Amino acid sequence: MSDQNILALFKNGQPDKAFKKLYHLYPKIEKLILSKGGSKADASDVFQEALIILNRNLEASNFKLTSSFYTYLYSVSRFVWSDLQKSLSKRQLQELNTEEVQIFQNVIEEKKYQLAEHAFSEIGKRCQYLLQLFYHKAMSFNDIANVMQFKSSKIAKNQKYKCLQKAKDIYQTKLKLV
Repeated sequence: MSDQNILALFKNGQPDKAFKKLYHLYPKIEKLILSKGGSKADASDVFQEALIILNRNLEASNFKLTSSFYTYLYSVSRFVWSDLQKSLSKRQLQELNTEEVQIFQNVIEEKKYQLAEHAFSEIGKRCQYLLQLFYHKAMSFNDIANVMQFKSSKIAKNQKYKCLQKAKDIYQTKLKLV
């Protein structure tokens, strides 16, 4: 199946069929990871990560696929593996072309997104609920105070600050470890 047909499947709301077609590229990606010292399990993880990045990029309205799916997934997989191995030197970064730099930046953004998701999951249910009320439902502090049974809107505002600070601290701690 051609890249245009696969792209059409994504655009027509059939990502499962498109991903099924893309899995035919897995053996080539596995060969890449094995040649770089990885295992078959590593190759599977890297390929999954590359597909996640591809999917997020396809959902972005300004994304344009300027290469074949194979070339794109190969490049993303190479960067994901390099990121996992922390082996990119400054010299290697300077040798990257514009498309490769964009792909590498996408990998970094995906890692940051995953760290933010992890931080949110670690702050506790009550903090998650409070932040969802404020950010997703755009509720006022008065309404949040009523829903969460705080004595005042000031307490709701203070609790929101504490929850957000807790999430930021977790995020920053994890970011330093990466």
